[in-house]
Amino acid sequence: MSVAPSAPSSAASASSASARSSAPTAAELLAFVRRTAADAELVASLPLDPEGRTWVRLQGPGGSEAWLIGWPPGTGTGWHDHAESVGAFLTAAGTLKENSLAARLPTDGWKTLELSDDVDRERELTTGEGRAFGQNHVHEVLNESPTEHAVSVHAYYPPLPQIRRYSRTGDVLRLESVERPEDWQ
Repeated sequence: MSVAPSAPSSAASASSASARSSAPTAAELLAFVRRTAADAELVASLPLDPEGRTWVRLQGPGGSEAWLIGWPPGTGTGWHDHAESVGAFLTAAGTLKENSLAARLPTDGWKTLELSDDVDRERELTTGEGRAFGQNHVHEVLNESPTEHAVSVHAYYPPLPQIRRYSRTGDVLRLESVERPEDWQ
């Protein structure tokens, strides 16, 4: 479920104005999501649905795409990447878990890959914790709490050209679909 966009926070507006002249780096996107997540009024304004994720699109710095996302208990993204976009996300409320692959995958020309044993990474991101990532970062984000919502802020540059979705069975990663912006906006 999505909700109508709200006015960007003052931190988001100021950051956007100062970064228009150059593409934001992953570190600058992380600084933006950190400032935005600290805006308690903005975070509290996100309607939370007990069954599905909710989101509001925000104005990111330097033409980036940004989102405030609500995560009901037990929800997640599934394995995916953000194509050639760099990005950052930070937990604004609650706790999220990120499973990721510490491996650079080929971007085109494959449907199934066998992963080596040492590529899995897992991190727990509590309120105020986040991370930046580079292009083609494959991960899944989960709210594993059985009772508590989580809220996070995400930013990507360039704005997401596509999201590739994967399934994973053991060490086998399979490309399942490619989504374009019109699929989620």
